[in-house]
Amino acid sequence: MEVYLDIIWALNFLFDSLLLYLTAIILKRDVRLWRIFAGGLIGSVIILLSITPLHSYAGHPITKLLFSIVMVLTSLGFKRIRFFLNGLMTFYLVTFLIGGSLIGVHYFLKFDFKLSSSVLIASVKGFGDPISWLFILIGFPIAWHLSKRNMEAIEITKIQYDSLIKVIIQINDVSYSFKGLIDSGNQLYDPISKMPVMFVSIRERVTDFPEDLVEMAKNPEKIILGAEEVAPDWENRMRIIPYSVLGQEHQLIIAIKPDKILIEKEDELYHVESGLVSFSIQQLSPDDAFQCIVHPKMLTSTRRAEVKHA
Repeated sequence: MEVYLDIIWALNFLFDSLLLYLTAIILKRDVRLWRIFAGGLIGSVIILLSITPLHSYAGHPITKLLFSIVMVLTSLGFKRIRFFLNGLMTFYLVTFLIGGSLIGVHYFLKFDFKLSSSVLIASVKGFGDPISWLFILIGFPIAWHLSKRNMEAIEITKIQYDSLIKVIIQINDVSYSFKGLIDSGNQLYDPISKMPVMFVSIRERVTDFPEDLVEMAKNPEKIILGAEEVAPDWENRMRIIPYSVLGQEHQLIIAIKPDKILIEKEDELYHVESGLVSFSIQQLSPDDAFQCIVHPKMLTSTRRAEVKHA
């Protein structure tokens, strides 16, 4: 039986390098490519040990752990113990994620009770089943790409979740509660009063709000141009705010001065000293994770309103 050691070694070298590269991307580590390839080269040495008198030690868990440590140290470096352990654990997470994805899809499409065509046996006995190797060559980049995208999505979700707060808006003695996203990109102020402006979507709760307010959210242009009138009480609350977005300048929106704006953060309520609210029927979040975009200034101009007890 022929053993294509060069092919097995080359594939392991490539895969180890890609795993280290994905680890660096997830950890946002700025590393040079030569260090990534150096780590992959060290990891591929374990394949060469399998044909030496040390073959009995090559597959031992301690040997694999030592190789992993050296690979991570070579590729990602060492600044402090926590920095290193974070890199090592992420490397194992990426390895299990990619490996598990490949094995899961492989046996989902083709399950062999004798394991005669499995990738694991192929890597030991020789070149193996060409379909299995073709599956790895095609499947690994796909799994690598999807894992990278999923990790980025998880990170974005975490960042977004950490930026979510509960917002309570009180108008005419009626309180409305929303999930708000703190957006540093929202820098809209009323040019006269200098009050920050918050955007709120009432798309899914139109029936909960007064008719005049819903009309402002649906047809702000008609009200701004005087084509439609609103009750005097609402006129006293209205502010016409100029704003601009990418590709559209000199736009106007309607903002309302509510009776009160409360922000709940870390089980504590804070009263926003000053702020305006622009209501809209447009959905601000595709998955409805939040219904309003909070001006960051509103978090700095607050005073504690009430401490909530569980």
